[in-house]
Amino acid sequence: MFKTQRRRVLQALGLGGAVTIAGCSGSSPPTAEDVETATSTDAAATTTQTSEPAQSTDAETVAADPTELPDPIGRDQPTEIDVTLEAKEVTAEVEPGVTFDYMTFDGEIPGPMVRARVGDTINFTMENLPDNMRPHNVDFHAIYGTGGGSVATTAAPGDGNSMSFSPQYPGAFIYHCAVPNLDMHISAGMFGMIVVEPEGGLPEVDQELYFGQHELYTDADTGAEGHHAFDMDAMANENPTYVLLNGEKYAYAAANQGPVNVDQGDRVRVFMVTGGPNYSSNFHPIGNVWSRAYRDGGLPEDGDFEAYADKNVQTMKVPPGSCMIGEMETPVPERIKMVDHALSRVARKGLLAEVDVNGTEDESIYDPDANGSSHEGPKYE
Repeated sequence: MFKTQRRRVLQALGLGGAVTIAGCSGSSPPTAEDVETATSTDAAATTTQTSEPAQSTDAETVAADPTELPDPIGRDQPTEIDVTLEAKEVTAEVEPGVTFDYMTFDGEIPGPMVRARVGDTINFTMENLPDNMRPHNVDFHAIYGTGGGSVATTAAPGDGNSMSFSPQYPGAFIYHCAVPNLDMHISAGMFGMIVVEPEGGLPEVDQELYFGQHELYTDADTGAEGHHAFDMDAMANENPTYVLLNGEKYAYAAANQGPVNVDQGDRVRVFMVTGGPNYSSNFHPIGNVWSRAYRDGGLPEDGDFEAYADKNVQTMKVPPGSCMIGEMETPVPERIKMVDHALSRVARKGLLAEVDVNGTEDESIYDPDANGSSHEGPKYE
C-alpha cells in the first residue's frame, strides 16, 4: 500500500522557509499533484468559518492514555528495534459539542512514546494513510542527521518511507511533523516523545506517566459549540483557542477520563513534551513538587542521577520543542493537579490532568481537619 516515492515528494516540498526550519532546503516549485492539493488545503485554513455545525467524529478521543507507555529498558546491550508510526488525520471532539480536524501519529496526542537506549539501531517507518489529505514526515530531536530524519521520511498520502538511525546521546526528546506549515501540523497534534536511556538505564520508580502539551488555534471562541476550523492568523498572532494536555479539554481530569491513580508511597516519574508550537509550559504538580527534575529532558551519560538532577523544583519550564522528566513522591493521599502555572490556560483554555494518590492519611505530614472543619475534595481511606 505504501510505495516509496521520496524523490517526487521532496521535489514538491521546495517551499523555502518552513522547510528550512526543519533542516531541509530546496528550490524547486511544487509539482506533485497530491502535495499541491495538501498545501492548498492547509492555506485554506486561514478562511474564517464561525457557524459550522459540529461534524461527525471518526475517533472517540485523541487523548493518549498517560499510563500507556513502553516499559523501561532492562537490557545491558544494544539491539535493533522496529518502529512504525502512522500519520492519521481524524475528526474528534475537543470538548462536548466542539469538533476539530486533528493531525496525529497513530490517532493519539501525544504520539506513542518511542523508547530505546544509547547505541540501539532503530529501523523506523512512517506511513501516511491513504485517506489523509496532506504530506507528513517525522523530525526526531534524538538524531544526528539532516532534518532529524524529516527529509528521509516525507511521504504523500498513501505512501511511506523508512530510515534507520542509532541514538548517540541520552535524554527525552520531541519528535514532530516538519513539512511546510509545520507549526499547523504540530498544533493540530503531530508530536510525541522519544526517550533514549543511558547505557545503565534509569533509576527504578513505581509508576510512569506521559503527557503532551500543545495549543489549538481555531476560528471560534473557546467552548463555542460547532466545528472549529484551523485559524492560521490566530496561530501567527499566538492567540490560541485552547491550550491542552493530551489533545482534549481536561482530558484526564476526574470529570473526564481521569483521574490517573497511583498508590501512596509510589515514586512517580512523569514525562512531558511540549509540542507548542508557540507556548512554553510552566509545568507544576499542585500539592506536590518535582523531587528530582531533569530540565529539557537531559539525562547523565555517566549514570550519576543524584548529581545531575535538580531537587525539589516546584515548576519546570518546558519550551516548545522540548521535554521534561520529573519525579514525585507520594507520602499522603491527595489529588494532584497537573497544570501549566500560566493559570489562565487552566481556568480558561482547558489544560488539566489529575492524579489521585490512594492510601491512608498521615496527619504528621498533612492534616486537612486540624480544627475539626470539613473540607471538600476526594475522600480516601
